[in-house]
Order: sequence, then C-alpha cells, then structure tokens
Amino acid sequence: MHLIESDRYDPNTCDIKQTPMPPSPSELAALGVTLPPTQAELPYDDGEPMESQRHQLQMELLIDGLGSWLEAREDGFVGGNMFVYYSLAQVRNRDFKGPDVFVALGVPKGERRSWVCWEEGKTPDIVIELLSASTLKVDKGEKKRIYQDRMHVPEYFWYDPFNPDDWAGFQLRGGTYQEISADGQQRRVSETLGLLLVPVVEEYKGVAATWLRWATLDGTLLPTTAEQAEHTKAIQIARNLLGMGMEPAAVAQATGLPLAQVALL
Repeated sequence: MHLIESDRYDPNTCDIKQTPMPPSPSELAALGVTLPPTQAELPYDDGEPMESQRHQLQMELLIDGLGSWLEAREDGFVGGNMFVYYSLAQVRNRDFKGPDVFVALGVPKGERRSWVCWEEGKTPDIVIELLSASTLKVDKGEKKRIYQDRMHVPEYFWYDPFNPDDWAGFQLRGGTYQEISADGQQRRVSETLGLLLVPVVEEYKGVAATWLRWATLDGTLLPTTAEQAEHTKAIQIARNLLGMGMEPAAVAQATGLPLAQVALL
C-alpha cells in the first residue's frame, strides 16, 4: 500500500497521553472541544489489493508466523495492509494508507479496524514494506523518511518477494535510521522482538519462492498455524506408535520428529 506525505503534519499527535479518567464526550462538547476521530469513525479500507499473489502470501506468512509467538505474550498486535493514522493532517488530507506489515508491543491484544496512534498511545514498533516495481522508490525514500522523522518507528525493513537480494533493515538510533547488517545467511536481527528475519527457500501454499520468515535467535523458524497443527498431529501419532510398542528411533523416522523429542513423549 502507498503512504503519501502531506505538507501539514502534527508530529506531536501520537504523544498524546490519556488521563486515567478522561472527560466524557458531552463534557468536552460543552467546552467546545472536539475529540480526535476514533477507528470506528475513520476509513479503514481503500479496496486496493496487494501488488500480486506472492505479495499477498508474503504478507500472510509474516503475520501468521508471528501469531504463535504473540500468543505466548500478554500484549502485542501484528497487522498488515491496514491504515495507520499518526497525524490529524492525514484525516484532513485523506492520506489513508499504511504499511504492508507492522508490529506493536505493549498494547492490548484484539481486533483493530485500523491503527490510530492517538487511541493506542504509540506508533508501531516495526514496519515491513514489500517492494514492487511501482513502489520501491517510495518505500526506500518517502516512506522511510516518514517512518523515521514523523512516526519514529524503531525498526524498518523492506523486502522484494520477487528479488530476495533487495532486502534491508534499519534501526532508529539518535533519530536516524542506521542499517542493520545481515549475517552470512542474509539474516537480520530485530532487537525489538528478539527475533530474526530469515529468507527461506521453500514452497508456501503452492508457490515456490524465497520467503521472508521469522525465527528465534538460534535460527528455529516460528511455525505458521498450519505447521503448528501438523506438528501437533505428528506428536499425537508418535504417542500412539509408542503406545503400540514401536521403538523411538522407528517412530522418529515415521513421523519426522527429532529422536530427542520422541524420547521425551
């Protein structure tokens, strides 16, 4: 999706602090104060599809792959292809576009129509843009400046699903993005999450490509919902086979589970 910078911004909008017991809308209206719009009042869908099927799948993979990791936390949100509002100028100028993928920690879990900074009390912690021929100049230029200067997003990554060599990451240090170096396997660390972003050659939903995935710092990929279900099924099968008297080594070979894991069942 595209994010267009306006000539008029209110960079302090996202620094608004909510009081423990804010005045009611009627009390504020009596004082002539108009509240900023909420996500229920703001546009949340522009009807624009992702650039391609591969872009759509890559977005889903990044969001789905972080699902199980977030489930173990008491807070956090991951979204994609949805609007992010960080300035009332966007509402005035109808700049209703947002990142392809973003992650925010320290916020309540739950569904959002869009990400409204003055409701959430913060901007996203991580943004990932999926490059294409029509967006790469904006993603590497204008959007990068907005994420750095206006939204102050701690980490920004971009990745081209059709050109895996064109991928980079940046961390905000002293108000300026500094590039995150890749290791010998082209993996980059997200210090915010304590996770890796890893290019992996595999097939996902019938499409063979190099996909960007989340992994723990030791390189273990975070499973998707489907992979987690398959793993759970394999464990149950392993338990059944062990209960029938099959040797652990044979069970490991039959199920594809590590022998060390089978030995613990």
